[in-house]
Amino acid sequence: MAYKFEVYKDKAGEFRFRFRASNGEAMFSSEGYKAKASALAAVESIQKNASAAEIVDTTKEAQG
Repeated sequence: MAYKFEVYKDKAGEFRFRFRASNGEAMFSSEGYKAKASALAAVESIQKNASAAEIVDTTKEAQG
């Protein structure tokens, strides 16, 4: 099984997506969107921009 995005409709009738690892485990999920097209646009944005995203570690103690 490969990594994948799953788009689904929640109990409130909003569209959401989850990202699943190759072992089937859900790694993260989205907020709710009223339109399916908005959920799909968010997935496309992640696919396009994630590789350039910066990692910000907010757990590091302030140095000074």
